[in-house]
Amino acid sequence: MTDCANILILPGWQGSGPQHWQSLWQTRHGYPRVEQHDWMRPLRGDWIARLEDVILSTNAPAVLVAHSLGCMLVAAWASHSRNTHRVKAALLVAPGDVEHESLRPVLASWSPIPLQPLPFKSTLVASQDDPYCSLARAQGFAVAWGSTLVDAGVAGHINADSSLGDWPQGQVLLNELLHS
Repeated sequence: MTDCANILILPGWQGSGPQHWQSLWQTRHGYPRVEQHDWMRPLRGDWIARLEDVILSTNAPAVLVAHSLGCMLVAAWASHSRNTHRVKAALLVAPGDVEHESLRPVLASWSPIPLQPLPFKSTLVASQDDPYCSLARAQGFAVAWGSTLVDAGVAGHINADSSLGDWPQGQVLLNELLHS
């Protein structure tokens, strides 16, 4: 069984607000959040360094629970780190397509998106109507990263605006990932 202190919450750009399922999981289950230095102007190198520091400070194995830009962080970190063996698995939810023309100017340091297979098991959850990443693009990420794809149906960006509450279906997916 993985210690809840090793299940790390990785919010996306601007962090996850108090009604976001990641924040609710943090409160309910005690999962620690990887706090970034600047949620509003995320620089890939800074975020990778912070994640590396946190992973090195935890007891292995860590499990990453990423949302939006947090998914890109996992892929970027995994493509550079020599410590990927310290991660057991990742739940990647609603990846934000940083190469989309509307996001590229504000998230310039996040391109190109690493498309190497992740060296740990992962599940990628995507929505059919996510305004920040098409389902087809999310499917491409899942294939490239070697992730199991879960189609969440019509769920927007799978965030607080999606009215998911503490998203019990996500907790089921996390539990399946932990015990597979």
